[in-house]
Amino acid sequence: MIRILIADDHFIVRAGLQKIIADIGDMECADEAVNGYQAIEKASRNDIDVALLDISMPGPDWLDVLKTIKQENPGLPVLILSVHPEKQYAVRAIKSGASGYLTKDKAHDELITAIRRAAAGGRYISTGLAEQLADLIEFKQESLSHETLSDREFTVMVMLAKGNSLSSIARHLCVSPKTVSTYRTRILDKMKLQGNAQIIHYAIKHGLIENE
Repeated sequence: MIRILIADDHFIVRAGLQKIIADIGDMECADEAVNGYQAIEKASRNDIDVALLDISMPGPDWLDVLKTIKQENPGLPVLILSVHPEKQYAVRAIKSGASGYLTKDKAHDELITAIRRAAAGGRYISTGLAEQLADLIEFKQESLSHETLSDREFTVMVMLAKGNSLSSIARHLCVSPKTVSTYRTRILDKMKLQGNAQIIHYAIKHGLIENE
């Protein structure tokens, strides 16, 4: 039996994932988490075989949650669930130790395959993500400026591009607004941009956010 931790703050999403898993004879939802702190705590249990981790839960940034889980339980496969396209986060997720990255619009079709592969010690890599990884290897000398950012700087950059204020980002990341302002200064310096308007333009141009 593959025992699964579902970490997502939306009841409807958790219920949907549970239904998909319940229809499979050798899988079960062993536990649930509704924020990053719970995900870290419950992922430390020995009776979890695979963790499904949403990237938009309250609490610590999802990359911090992922890294902490992998530090405390290196053998636990973690699959990332996201509403965001692979282009935005998938490569960073894999680099940080994730066993796969699933967008929620495709989760119904890909979830069981991804869980089985992760539980067996492998990784679930979609065709799109495989192409990104191949390009990263082949053209790494031509890295885009956002790829020079640290994980935390990248998270702040994307949130700024989505129009979040410094105070709202600070609350989400559980840091002070002054700390977020420091990140913003580093981002502008590393990416050679002049302000939030250019951050937004850059993020849209490179597919890091949707142009709504």
